[in-house]
Amino acid sequence: MDARTRMARWEQRTEVPLAVASVIFVAAYALQVLGPDRLKDAWIDPGLAMMLAAWAAFAVDYVVRWRLSGQRLGFVRTHWLDTVVLVLPLLRPLRFVKLYEALQRRHGEPRLALHARVMVYSGMSTVLLGFTGALAVFQQERGAPGATMRTFGDAVWWACSTLSTVGYGDVTPVTPVGRLIAVGVMAVGLALLGAVTGTFASWLLQTFSREGDEKPPKS
Repeated sequence: MDARTRMARWEQRTEVPLAVASVIFVAAYALQVLGPDRLKDAWIDPGLAMMLAAWAAFAVDYVVRWRLSGQRLGFVRTHWLDTVVLVLPLLRPLRFVKLYEALQRRHGEPRLALHARVMVYSGMSTVLLGFTGALAVFQQERGAPGATMRTFGDAVWWACSTLSTVGYGDVTPVTPVGRLIAVGVMAVGLALLGAVTGTFASWLLQTFSREGDEKPPKS
C-alpha cells in the first residue's frame, strides 16, 4: 500500500471525528465567552479541558498525516492550511467546509458546478470565521477602557462590516489583542471576497463565451 492510499484511508476515517472536535471546540469556546457568569465560573476547567482535547485531536491527525506522507518539510508547504489551522484555533471551524466537501464526494461527483462550489464554500467559511472572530474580539474588548464593543451583537456587527471590507468604524477594537485579531479578520475577508468576485467574474465570462459560440453564423 503506497503513501497516498494510506493517507486517503486515514483522512476518510478521521473526517467525522475531527468535525465533531471542531463542534466541541466552538461550543466550549462560545459558552466560555457568552455563558452566564455563574455558568462560566463552573465551566472554566471543563471547557478548557474540552478545548485542549480538540486541539490534541488536530495535533495527532496532523502528525499522523505528516508521517504517512513521507514528505517531511514538504508536507508543511503543501498542507499550509492544515498547519495554520493547527496553530490558530479560531480557524478550526474550517473543518466543517472540508467535511462538507468530503460528504459530497462520497455520493459521487459533487452536485454543484465548480464555480458554485467555490462561492458556497467561501460563504460557509465567512459565516464560521465571522462567528469565531466575533467571539474572540468580544472576549478581549468587553470591559476594556474606552471600548465601543459592549455587547456580542456589536461584535457580530463589527465582524460583518470587517469581513465585507466595508468598515464603518462605529465599532472598533481598542485592545492590542483585539486589533491583532482584527488584522486576521481583514485578511480573511479580503481573501474570501476576492475568491467570490473572481469566481463570479469567471463564471460570467464562460457563460457569455458559451452563448457567443452557440449563436448561429450570419448568412
